[in-house]
Amino acid sequence: MRTLFIEDRNEINEVIQACKTCYVAMSDGDTPYVLPMNFALDGDTVILHSAQSGRMWETIRKNPKVCINWTLGEELAWQDVRVGCSYRVKSKSVLVEGEIEVIDDYDEKYRMLKKTMAQYSDREFKFSKPAVVNVGIMKVHIKKITAKVFGAKAVTPWNS
Repeated sequence: MRTLFIEDRNEINEVIQACKTCYVAMSDGDTPYVLPMNFALDGDTVILHSAQSGRMWETIRKNPKVCINWTLGEELAWQDVRVGCSYRVKSKSVLVEGEIEVIDDYDEKYRMLKKTMAQYSDREFKFSKPAVVNVGIMKVHIKKITAKVFGAKAVTPWNS
């Protein structure tokens, strides 16, 4: 079984959009900090939202650089059932490195909330003014994106 890079951005976007949770890693000095979060993809930005206070907000104010992971699939596979090192979890994974921009503009926050809900439902949603004002909206500007397929079948002359 092999690990292969996914180069096609459309395929990368499909992996991201098939996930329900992303994991956002940040650094508080020399201490790593990771949170599971809901998200939406908006071109070359990732939308995140949360309360406007707490450890995450303190951390990103000091250092807005983050790394985000999405992982799709958890199928166990092996080449030889008796050989532990031949076991693999078949999956696809995307990593984004970027920098957070906090969004304060009301209309942009409203648009980002609608975009986020569209990731999870095809229903039309409305948001009250207090809800929009009180939510923290962040855009992660993608600086680098990579993706891999884990546990891919090896391509050889006898099985291609």
